[in-house]
Amino acid sequence: MKNSQTKIQTQTDFEPIALASPHPRRSRQAKIAWESCVVTVGGDAPVRVQSMTNTDTADAIGTAIQVKELAQAGSELVRITVNTPEAAAAVPSIREQLDKMGLSVPLVGDFHYNGHRLLTDFPDCAQALSKYRINPGNVGRGDKRDLQFGQMIDAAMRWDKVVRIGVNWGSLDQELLADLMDTNSRRSTPWQVRQVMYEALVSSAVASGRRAEEMGLNGDQIILSCKVSSVQDLIAVYRELAQRCDYALHLGLTEAGMGTKGTVASTAAIAILLQEGIGDTIRVSLTPQPGEARTQEVLVSCEILQSLGMRAFAPSVTACPGCGRTTSTTFQDLAKQIDDFLRSRMPVWRERYPGVENLRVAVMGCIVNGPGESKQADIGISLPGTGEAPAAPVYIDGEKTTTLRGDNIANEFHEIVEHYVEKRFGVEEEAHA
Repeated sequence: MKNSQTKIQTQTDFEPIALASPHPRRSRQAKIAWESCVVTVGGDAPVRVQSMTNTDTADAIGTAIQVKELAQAGSELVRITVNTPEAAAAVPSIREQLDKMGLSVPLVGDFHYNGHRLLTDFPDCAQALSKYRINPGNVGRGDKRDLQFGQMIDAAMRWDKVVRIGVNWGSLDQELLADLMDTNSRRSTPWQVRQVMYEALVSSAVASGRRAEEMGLNGDQIILSCKVSSVQDLIAVYRELAQRCDYALHLGLTEAGMGTKGTVASTAAIAILLQEGIGDTIRVSLTPQPGEARTQEVLVSCEILQSLGMRAFAPSVTACPGCGRTTSTTFQDLAKQIDDFLRSRMPVWRERYPGVENLRVAVMGCIVNGPGESKQADIGISLPGTGEAPAAPVYIDGEKTTTLRGDNIANEFHEIVEHYVEKRFGVEEEAHA
């Protein structure tokens, strides 16, 4: 029987495979400030992370504490509900508490229905906020709409504040939607109802931005958003929105959901758009699980940006998921100890060692991929799999430097990582001094 062998063709005339990277953004740049803290959004600024409190804003202390938690987790802008006179009256106190704590994170006021009155009646609130969120779908009807919208734009101009004009699927301008539905019914080939909704969202946002500029607001002080709760709807709407304007854009699914569902849906939609160069600031709107910290939505936002290679917030940890080769608890226990150590040290490292967030660490589980993956990281450890000798080779900058053995592997690796961070990033710290 004649042996046959599949030949693998190799060619030398292929073009190199293009590197993947997000497309450049082309938006204007807004500057959201509080005292000396200026958070740029759009243009060549990094994509910004923001979040929103779920406290009663009238509780100034409780709200300030949650704002602090969100800011320390990585939120660069924090939005608070301003829905009642009591909430508006508490905003200056919240700002004062944050200032006393040394937190200059800008506050965004979330207004619906009565924002024109609250910004007029509580000038200290208007001044303490760094940005106003306006929903054109609920600022009044008919002539009142233009008057109330104008009052909010006047406040933004008076206090030199940025405005986000945020249209929501669930609170569309019903008069605009009715007009578009009527127009659609007269088409020889009517659009799908969902397509009409898309048009209502986009045209409401863009027209409101243009109207604000006509009233005198600088276009660089305008950010737009069109929030929906479906991944494909969000992608369709934002692709069109980005074509029709160059305002900075706020991205995020509204009512994304809880836990895994909300995380996956938000990541899928936001990542696709960011890769296409669409979006300048993001929020992952997660419903907290019982007992879960509000900061989870901030961590997910940071992970999205870090996974896309757009920003770095904390050391990147490559960790083996485990398989039949790692059935003992040794690998899981050691991996968790190391991951917990890295997270616990970041607040200190971030202050002492600028650039440490770019550190790449590998925590692998057996001999199959462990050494190879560890060599690709800045510092890596290949933990023993089931049946393997209780030895863990450590690799630094691609070279094997030592092998750890015994019952103290995790702590010994912690010391190695601490020394590596100090040696590598401590030089940068001195250069910045």
